[in-house]
Amino acid sequence: MGASERQVVVAQEDCPARRVPDGTPLTIPKDTFVTITQSLGGNYTLTYHGQMVRVDGSDAGALGLETPDLNFPPPEDDQIAPDQVWQALGSIYDPEIPVDLVNLGLIYDVQIDQDNKQVNITMTLTAPACGMGPVLVGDVEHRVRKVPNVKKVAVELVFDPPWQRHMMSEEAQLETGLFF
Repeated sequence: MGASERQVVVAQEDCPARRVPDGTPLTIPKDTFVTITQSLGGNYTLTYHGQMVRVDGSDAGALGLETPDLNFPPPEDDQIAPDQVWQALGSIYDPEIPVDLVNLGLIYDVQIDQDNKQVNITMTLTAPACGMGPVLVGDVEHRVRKVPNVKKVAVELVFDPPWQRHMMSEEAQLETGLFF
């Protein structure tokens, strides 16, 4: 299922979710019909009682869906592979826009400390008041920690410079219709 396909499912059990864009936690009760509007990067954006909500991929089983996983080949040495860090970051999608955080231009900097096995990430949000910020930061920490040899992930959320649509990749601009 991609960004524009819609699928109706019934919650198999109570399912935790967060309202978009403010991030307010809520529970979708068992036996409730919901419409999946976006299924990218292992997370789900749904319509529930007329509201847009996000369900983490780790809770997909509650909706009767498979829980996706991010897998990497076994490491060849004890180093953190930068391309795998970027792959992990590219697997995280904005819940409202069908584009990953890298192509949205939300990742400002990635520094890898090979000695301490730490990845330091500077990122922003499309809007400073976005309540999904802590959720997206948590996604970044969780996904990057899956990269072989990563022991610690530190994410700094900044708003200077403020995000603007020209920071998006050309592909993302075309995908969202913002290329002109």
